[in-house]
Amino acid sequence: MMNAHRVSPPAQQRGLVLVFALVALVIMLIGAVAISRSMNASQFNIGNIGFKRDLTNQSERAVVQAMNAVRANGVLADPVARLNNVKAANYSAVMLPSNPQGIPNALISDAEFATVGSAPDIVVADQNVTARYVVDRMSTTAGVGCTADTCQIANQAVVGGSSSEWLSAQNNSGAASSPSQGAQPLQPVYRITVRLTGPRNTLSFFQSTFTAP
Repeated sequence: MMNAHRVSPPAQQRGLVLVFALVALVIMLIGAVAISRSMNASQFNIGNIGFKRDLTNQSERAVVQAMNAVRANGVLADPVARLNNVKAANYSAVMLPSNPQGIPNALISDAEFATVGSAPDIVVADQNVTARYVVDRMSTTAGVGCTADTCQIANQAVVGGSSSEWLSAQNNSGAASSPSQGAQPLQPVYRITVRLTGPRNTLSFFQSTFTAP
C-alpha cells in the first residue's frame, strides 16, 4: 500500500517586495532630479562667472578711452582744462552726486547724463554690449586748483587716530595740517565710473580712480 503525500498549498504573496521596490524607485527618482538640478545650477553659475569676466574686459574699453583724454594731446591733458566741466569728455570738475552704492546719478538717469556728458556710448555690436562712462574730480569746487580743503588728494594720510595730516608721498617732513614746501605737488584724485549694458538689459558698474598732476 502506497503512502499518499500531501501537497502543501503555495504560500500567499503579501506584496511586501513590491512595496520595497516602489520605495526604492521613488528614492532613485528623487536622487536623479536632485543631481539634474545640481548640474543645471553649476552650469548656470559657470555661465554667470564667464559673463561677468567678459563684462569686466569690456569695461576696459571705456577706461582706456577716458584715460586717453587725460594723456598727452587729450582734451583733458592740460591741468587748466580739468578745472571746469568738459561735456565732450564726459568730465565733471566736481564730484558727481551718487546713490548710496557710490554710483553717479549720471549713469543711472539719461537726463542726468545729458547734463554731464555728450561723448557717444561705446558699442560692441558682436557682444551686444554698450558702455557709458563719466569722469569726475573728487572736488567740491570747480574753476580753481585743488587744495587739501577742496579735493581728495592722493598723498593724503590719516595718522594719530581721528586727526588728519597732509603728508608728502616722498617724505614726511610736513607738520600736521602744514605740508612741507619741498614736498611733492598735491595730486587730486579723479574717478572713472563705467556702466555696461549687456544682453537681456543686464547692468554692471565698474569704478576706478587715478591721479594726474
